[in-house]
Amino acid sequence: MDKDIMKIAVLSGKGGTGKTLLSVNMAVVADKSIYIDCDVEEPNGHLFLKPKNISTEKVTVKIPVVDVELCNGCRKCVEFCKFNALAYIKDRLIIFDNICHSCGGCILVCPEKALTEKEKIIGEVQKGASSNVTVLSGILNIGEASGVPIIDRLLDEEPADESITIIDCPPGSACIVMESIKDADYCILVAEPTLFGAHNLSMVYELVKLFNKPNGVVLNKCEEGKNPSKDFCIKNNIKILGEIPFDIELGTLNSNGQIAARENSKYKDLFSNLLKKAAEEASNETVINP
Repeated sequence: MDKDIMKIAVLSGKGGTGKTLLSVNMAVVADKSIYIDCDVEEPNGHLFLKPKNISTEKVTVKIPVVDVELCNGCRKCVEFCKFNALAYIKDRLIIFDNICHSCGGCILVCPEKALTEKEKIIGEVQKGASSNVTVLSGILNIGEASGVPIIDRLLDEEPADESITIIDCPPGSACIVMESIKDADYCILVAEPTLFGAHNLSMVYELVKLFNKPNGVVLNKCEEGKNPSKDFCIKNNIKILGEIPFDIELGTLNSNGQIAARENSKYKDLFSNLLKKAAEEASNETVINP
């Protein structure tokens, strides 16, 4: 695997740990990169990168539609659906769009061919550019149950030659996070230096182990004194890629929607070193497990 075209996923057990801080700064210090914001329920990477020349593509899923003239009330579709997206009430088939998983099974089992499919818009993907970074963001429409189809569309983007892809994952360890890391070459886990931070670190660590993904940890908001997240890494023999200090200047830049690595050379060096270490670890894993 060429380290210049690898995919690095950045994830954390909760929001607010510094996942997007790390992701956008690593994206800008790379010679050329693709930044993918998979936090489709509340994307915010674009607030820092401020992409230009934005194009938009709607994302749709297929949902069933019933022809009431053909439906004879056999309920085979209702029995088939394990997500309870169909119900037969008062001599009429009811379809609950928001919990339909678009598997198409109900259409296959309908003996009267009373079910067909239609496209439903669930959100969109935006693509723009911010200097050396191609910026991709997914936006899930309010009220939609799953952002997985949008994440799949985001991850379909083909990297340009010599590009590194930084995947800014949703917080937590739910199915949308699993979808975000499935094709990643390496996972960076971001953790805060608290007991709560260590607990959330343990959740995402179990997830990347389940997916057999090589991984390392970046400790954020570090100060002198106890660091339960660091202790967790040492206890479990997890590679610590580096530490980001609890820094008022860094926090101010981030709060103002500025990218620290573009504003100050010391932060450029900090995030360049973190990216370099992650790339080296990912390359070493590939050599060990070709």
